[in-house]
Amino acid sequence: MPTYAYACKDCGHAFDIVQSFSDSSLTSCPECQGTLRKKFNSVGVVFKGSGFYRTDSRDSKGGTVSAAPAAPAASPAPASAPAASAAAAS
Repeated sequence: MPTYAYACKDCGHAFDIVQSFSDSSLTSCPECQGTLRKKFNSVGVVFKGSGFYRTDSRDSKGGTVSAAPAAPAASPAPASAPAASAAAAS
C-alpha cells in the first residue's frame, strides 16, 4: 500500500499515512481540524545501467537490429610505406 504525505493549510502540521488506492483522501487535520492538502513527492523509480534499447523486450527470432554498435574496421596500411621502399631502391 502506498504512503501519502499531507500538510495542513492552517497550522502547517505535516505527516505521512499509509492508505489503500481505494481509500478517499483525508480532508481534516488531526491536530487542529483545519484543511489538509496532499503533498506530491518524486517518483520512487530509478533506472540504472548503461541504457535501454528498443530491442530489449523483443525475442531473437524477429530479426531485430543489434543494440550494440559495430566495431570499426581495421584501417589499411599507410600509403607512404610502398613509396618509401621505392625511393630506397633508386
